[in-house]
Amino acid sequence: MSQGRSPAPTLAVIGGGPAGLMAAQTAREAGLEVAVYEAKGSVGRKFLIAGKGGMNLTHSEPRPQFDARYFERAAQVGAWLDDFDADALRAWARGLGVETFVGSSGRVFPSDMKAAPLLRAWVRRLKDQGVRFHVQHRWTGWEADGALRFNTPQGPLRVAADATVLALGGASWPQLGSDGAWQPWLAARGVDVAPLKPANCGFDIAFSAHMRPHAGAPLKPVVAHWRDADGAAHALQGECVLTETGIEGSLIYAIAPALREAIAREGQATLELDLAPGRDLPRLTAELSRPRKGRSVGEHLRRTVGIEGAKAALVFETVTGAARQNATALAQAIHRLPLTLLRPRPVAEVISSAGGVRLEALDAQAMLQAVPGAFCAGEMLDWEAPTGGYLLTACFASGHRAGMGAAAWAKGRRVGD
Repeated sequence: MSQGRSPAPTLAVIGGGPAGLMAAQTAREAGLEVAVYEAKGSVGRKFLIAGKGGMNLTHSEPRPQFDARYFERAAQVGAWLDDFDADALRAWARGLGVETFVGSSGRVFPSDMKAAPLLRAWVRRLKDQGVRFHVQHRWTGWEADGALRFNTPQGPLRVAADATVLALGGASWPQLGSDGAWQPWLAARGVDVAPLKPANCGFDIAFSAHMRPHAGAPLKPVVAHWRDADGAAHALQGECVLTETGIEGSLIYAIAPALREAIAREGQATLELDLAPGRDLPRLTAELSRPRKGRSVGEHLRRTVGIEGAKAALVFETVTGAARQNATALAQAIHRLPLTLLRPRPVAEVISSAGGVRLEALDAQAMLQAVPGAFCAGEMLDWEAPTGGYLLTACFASGHRAGMGAAAWAKGRRVGD
């Protein structure tokens, strides 16, 4: 792509994650000459790590509920899903010889639960289709004439292409390639970039040493209660886990945006956990008021209301001293256990990041309005979603949108020459 002028329109895809690879596939199928540039030694590293415990590819939830998982970006991401949704993603996997199934939670997995066979089949097909791969090519911005600049093991490289898709990831798991280094280069070109911040993250809590032995212990089921910026009350049932620094897990990830923004506004956030869903406060109080018959408070909690282990530790963390002998205080703690969240975990260690290129900086085809011919896809865009297959689905869908847009742009540019 950097030597001479190809007879076909050319596309440089920077970033070899799901969004970049889908953009490459889409543009190649539209007739473009495509090259993928990846900073690491192989593509799809985060994809492989995400699938280590079971590859959650997408979710079976119907739309528009599916779209709502993208919070305030539901309409924009929904437009991507109109072209490439969860069913299209499952069909794509089937085309690579990988069948999928819907688990009990509604999540969709490959039949073997693994990411590696799917990625291998995909890369093999792309290569067979003529997509070229260049690993250990780290993008370092644009030249003055708009050419792409890379650092490679062989030295600096200059690449000119008819169109570019940037799929550089956010700032989570930088050791896998998504380090957010691209932010100043885009900002210098007039692109509106929101600061990258943690999403699908745990939160720090000032627990006492009493809680340390319970790090890693699950809390299930529980109901989370919180209030939004307008003071409206919300509740959601699910599961979470205690950590050495606080709390995390799928329930926390699902409400992390609200908790993170509350901390940004007020310096901390209050989360209340109902540790005994199905028992209201009067019932809890009545059951805990029964005679203990010489049993310890911990044993009384276990026998009367089923609170033990990590849940009991949380109750004792909240109800201290003589108050532990008070059935009303214990019942209140079980029913609405207050947790003060101090900060989200650092963005480098969390599952995904929020922020990035604001969607308002793109046109309808995912092209940067400030940089004609440059398209963006994946986690480097300013959207977020909880775990459960929603993250990957939007990455694939945005890559598809960017690939289509880049193909149309590159073809139009050649016609105009």
